[in-house]
Amino acid sequence: MNKAFLFLGTLAAGAVAGGATAWSLSKLDDLQVENHTIESAFGRAETDSRFTAYTPERYPDLTYAAEHAVRAVVNIEVVQEVELPQRRYDPFLEFFGVPQQGRGGSSRQERRGGGSGVIISSDGYIVTNNHVVDQATRLRVKLNDGRKFDAEVVGTDPATDVALLRIEAVDLPTLPFGSSDELRLGEWVLAIGSPYDLQSTITAGIVSAKARQLDVIPGEFRIESFIQTDAAVNPGNSGGALVNTRGELVGINTVIKTMTGSYIGYSFAVPETIVRKVVVDLKEYGVVQRALLGLTYRPIDQAFLDEAGEELGIDRIGGVYVAGVQEEGAASEAGIRKGDVITAIDGVAIDDSAVLQEQIGKHRPNDKVKLTIKRSGKTKQIEVTLRNKVGKPELLTADEADAAESLGGKLADAEPSLCRRLEIDGGVRVRGIEPGGILARARVRAGFVITHINDRRVRSLGDLRKMTDKIRAIDGIYPDGRAASYVLVE
Repeated sequence: MNKAFLFLGTLAAGAVAGGATAWSLSKLDDLQVENHTIESAFGRAETDSRFTAYTPERYPDLTYAAEHAVRAVVNIEVVQEVELPQRRYDPFLEFFGVPQQGRGGSSRQERRGGGSGVIISSDGYIVTNNHVVDQATRLRVKLNDGRKFDAEVVGTDPATDVALLRIEAVDLPTLPFGSSDELRLGEWVLAIGSPYDLQSTITAGIVSAKARQLDVIPGEFRIESFIQTDAAVNPGNSGGALVNTRGELVGINTVIKTMTGSYIGYSFAVPETIVRKVVVDLKEYGVVQRALLGLTYRPIDQAFLDEAGEELGIDRIGGVYVAGVQEEGAASEAGIRKGDVITAIDGVAIDDSAVLQEQIGKHRPNDKVKLTIKRSGKTKQIEVTLRNKVGKPELLTADEADAAESLGGKLADAEPSLCRRLEIDGGVRVRGIEPGGILARARVRAGFVITHINDRRVRSLGDLRKMTDKIRAIDGIYPDGRAASYVLVE
């Protein structure tokens, strides 16, 4: 049976090892497409054609957008250094004359991949996908005019798959931000990037859906509200621009849904509303200012009605059901209760999880939003002051990034069976280690189960993400039962 797979650009498509791996412009007048009748060839005698004559003003012209936007889209070459173990010296092979040079220890190998990016300021700031630059040792940016620059990572946000880079250059061409909120279904858009090492490739399509949730971004605080288009996007397009007919950036191309690993009809972009918020946060604060409502919810769809609608007295699809309210969280303090149905946020109708995520994701802690809710058959509006991940309205500094992010690795809740065997009541297992992070510097090995950070108990990833103190000590246990403590020395 054929199965559909989601590929997160070049690195996730497996092209790292050498394979294939959008602030102001003048606006065009809105194009007016008028309805007209195609006359039959058997109708009027003087019209010897089955089709009407071509009139340019009746059709969308994408040349302006393409010619302006392409100058601000760049190619990103990613170099990742990996350490490979080598075989040890073998006297048996030596006896038979097999050379033993280079055996023992380890060697470093370079893997190369790539993606695309968009220049958003003339002094060198570039937005791309987090998965394009994740774990990169070196980054090299090639401009549309052929110039190349080394790039540094200003900041990343795995929860939205957005990253901000910087190159040392001035007077660069830029793409202005448009409005993804104003995009309409059927509206023409362009996808610009560098797939298959082809600089400045432009494809066109239409917006076929908004606020798509695909469950492809990992993490508790992930925000998925993708713009779906049928513009051809392939490995290497990741981080490239989704542009409207006015040449404005409305999204960052991120995901393709495919059975082959290449484009087959569906591509998805992070909307401008999220991109703009994330890059401003990374530039100004060094960390994304994540605003939270402090509640759990379920979208009211047919499955919800079938399962719990009759019991809860809900008989109509639409809105999200408040399944739980975090104590002392933003929603709790504003008077939101379990059983409320949220139907709108700041006037935007909430029909599913993706729309709610996007509307809250545009805000920072201490921002106020107005929720429209249904309670006991009545509709009311409640103003909520959003809070950060530790339940406070203040903005966080870069030093207060959550511990899970600071550790630098792939983490997961320890399996119940492992916890029983090790006689612990929970923990966070290290499944992988990223170079340059705290885990790597402390020489923690994969498999280690973290049970304490700075002498505070860690039972789950949720505990870890609520910690904002600078990490000084890590305690835990390996799968073989050996306890270990790691103290970081400045």
